[in-house]
Amino acid sequence: MSQFIPSIESGKKMLLLFAKSQTCTAGGIPARTVLTSVYNSRHFVERAPDLYTSPTEAILCPDLKQSMYAQLLCGIVKSAEVVVVGSIFASGFTRAINFLEKYWPRFCRDIRNGELDREVTDPAIRDAVNRILRPDPALAERVEEACRRKSWQGIIRDLWPNAKYIEVVATGTMAQYVPILEFYGDGLPLVCSSYASSECSFGINLNPICKPSEVAYTLIPTMAYFEFLPVDADDNCLVNLIDVKVGEEYEIVVTTHSGLYRYRVGDVLRVTGFKNRTPQFSFVRRKDVVLSIDTDKTDELELQTAVERAFGGLRPYGVTVAEHTSFADVTTIPGHYVLYWELRGGAEEVPASVFDDCCLVVEESLNGVYRQCRTAEGSIGPLEIKLVEEGTFDRLMDFAISQGASMDQYKVPKCLRPGPMVELMERSVKARFFSPKCPTWTSSMIL
Repeated sequence: MSQFIPSIESGKKMLLLFAKSQTCTAGGIPARTVLTSVYNSRHFVERAPDLYTSPTEAILCPDLKQSMYAQLLCGIVKSAEVVVVGSIFASGFTRAINFLEKYWPRFCRDIRNGELDREVTDPAIRDAVNRILRPDPALAERVEEACRRKSWQGIIRDLWPNAKYIEVVATGTMAQYVPILEFYGDGLPLVCSSYASSECSFGINLNPICKPSEVAYTLIPTMAYFEFLPVDADDNCLVNLIDVKVGEEYEIVVTTHSGLYRYRVGDVLRVTGFKNRTPQFSFVRRKDVVLSIDTDKTDELELQTAVERAFGGLRPYGVTVAEHTSFADVTTIPGHYVLYWELRGGAEEVPASVFDDCCLVVEESLNGVYRQCRTAEGSIGPLEIKLVEEGTFDRLMDFAISQGASMDQYKVPKCLRPGPMVELMERSVKARFFSPKCPTWTSSMIL
């Protein structure tokens, strides 16, 4: 990053990081996520104190609300020193801004009085925050002036005026958060610096200030032994690292130093070029995320593209879709796709016909097999959009975390399975709309 943004190492990073509680296997072996392992490591705990604004005590706190509150407060208190803001995933940082939008009066009160909110009860957090919190009426007034505005466009620049970029993963399913973060950042670059998973680290982005849609990761050959399985090919058709072809898509397979042997990670990558003899890849999708009712197969990328096209119908009304997910409802005859949307903004009420048209736009954007089943065979019913109450997706994340998911690694599932998550969404539905007619289809579309 220092090659692209000079003096970036002279300030602090406000990176919102969240550790998860450790569990044990039946045999007593400690088990935790890779990020939680990092945050608890001596290397991280004994890091240079000037690197991050968040106290270690806040990062390690299992109470997510207290952790979020403390980390944001410290980030604002040290805002003059902050040169980087962000989180692991774009979804996490978006939620942090929404959290700030809800609680900014409390932050202003704490900063003005130099006293931490009483609802933050964790003793370790209180001690850590109180070491840096001092009465600062001028800062409180500046934060209040920025936050009381009707529009939050550029709020990140207003609160952290020296920030050079937003560091988040904004590729794959996280791409849906790019417009809202661009709105909050008002021109700040969105940096996707590296590609990693719990299995191993893969590579880095050698052009980190490029647009998220142009991100390509250069694999580091010494991180693991990498092999590639062409999409839809036989399991025995593995290709070596230097033998992949530009433009082709592959599922990545790893053999790692820690003992995984030819492990299928489940990520589908597209070769975009080479750095010397090392290939560069863009993340396409997760292989196993699909909607299916009959013979149709809708993958994550296709669904995301179709939904984004439908969003365009809401723009004239000043409305955006803050979060969305989907569900293949086979309880009806025939079964049909359900999209759950949580809306944000817009002073003008959106006519029902607009949402009906959104349903049709999604269907028109799906593949030929889906449209054949829907139009010619009648084996799939009209697509349905269900609008849910504000805060529903926060509750969905809270539920996932209560079941063992990690705050740092949580991603909104783009396809729900029957069970508690669908039940949670259904309890929050406030309106529903169906596609008004069948999408177009001809026999040539199936090819």
